[in-house]
Amino acid sequence: MPAERVTVSLDDDTAAALSNLTDRTGEGRSEVIRRALAFYAANFEAASTGVGSNLAAYHRMLSGGEHVLLDIDFLHCFLDSVTDDDGNPDPAFVEAADTVSDYHAREYVDRFDDAGELLEWLSFCGFLSVRAAEGDTYHIVFPSAELRWFMTRFIERSVRDLPFDLEIEESVSKVLVTERRPSESA
Repeated sequence: MPAERVTVSLDDDTAAALSNLTDRTGEGRSEVIRRALAFYAANFEAASTGVGSNLAAYHRMLSGGEHVLLDIDFLHCFLDSVTDDDGNPDPAFVEAADTVSDYHAREYVDRFDDAGELLEWLSFCGFLSVRAAEGDTYHIVFPSAELRWFMTRFIERSVRDLPFDLEIEESVSKVLVTERRPSESA
């Protein structure tokens, strides 16, 4: 079957990307474009639904070595193993977790400007589900009570240096979080 010819106009960014790919692969422009088109077709759902940006963020997180994928059941096993029969967490675990929270508090200063951004990030990480409510209020649902106490404590400690305070109301399985700016708290 004879090859079908296609003429394509490329903007500067796309032309630079094509040039970069031909240099990196050692393949000709036609082969790189064929492979790119085949990849796009195979991954159309991810590329066209916004999931692609999530995949890129997951890739950045995981390739940096600072984060890992963890089955939620393993997380629950870890949290169960650091609590006594009455559900009270081991003080040594709480101290270690607080150290991690304190580190993130310093890291988050340059990263998040509002509670919505932070909660979206934590939702993206899989620790909770968040739904924006009215104004600066968010409904947060956790997979378990153990994860709720752990993540609520983490959130409270990790926002301490951000330009807002959080008002947290706990329910049975949900938490209501409202962002308060210093001018609103008075």
